Amino acid sequence: MSDFNQKQIEILQVAEQLFAEKGFDGTSIREISKIAKINIAMVSYYFGSKEKLLESLILFRTSDLKLKLENLFDEKVSPLQKIEKFIAFYIEKVNSNKNMYQILNFENSTKKRVLDSAVFTAIKKGNLQTLKNIIKEGQDALVFKKNVNVELITPTILGTYFYFNMNKPFFGEIFNLESENDFNDYVKFHLTKHIQQTVKALLIYEN
Repeated sequence: MSDFNQKQIEILQVAEQLFAEKGFDGTSIREISKIAKINIAMVSYYFGSKEKLLESLILFRTSDLKLKLENLFDEKVSPLQKIEKFIAFYIEKVNSNKNMYQILNFENSTKKRVLDSAVFTAIKKGNLQTLKNIIKEGQDALVFKKNVNVELITPTILGTYFYFNMNKPFFGEIFNLESENDFNDYVKFHLTKHIQQTVKALLIYEN
């Protein structure tokens, strides 16, 4: 269901930009079709409704992460390295798709519509299962503790990132981050490492 053609992808990209700028309710199908340079009827043909368009956008931005994480589990590296990569993949994905997550957080907070479609829920459950498999592998190797609340690890990862991103002026001043590139570099090389260390501390036996 995540195989979109080029025209659908162009529509999704336009919709994403407008939803992020004006909100879901402040964006019309007419406006999307005008900027995407297609007939209004084509949006309905491809997606059915504006709500389904939003769900398709979420699927488009998240389904490739699921595949990446599934492939990660099969890599011939240690469970500890898999956890580090899992976190790096997640942060990289969220940071490169700020608009989509901004839309998602706003819509969830307003509770005007239910965004958790069956497909999106399946993706999240799949990502959680991959994480569980990696941690079980580490537990079987006696590297990770048994009493781990796996379900709260992803919120720990994303919660730290979103707190940092929501307080950019504060952290920009503290860490002397003056441009968007400065922030992206800090996320990639410092925030990600901090989150990796935090999660590993939750997983690894204390000395």
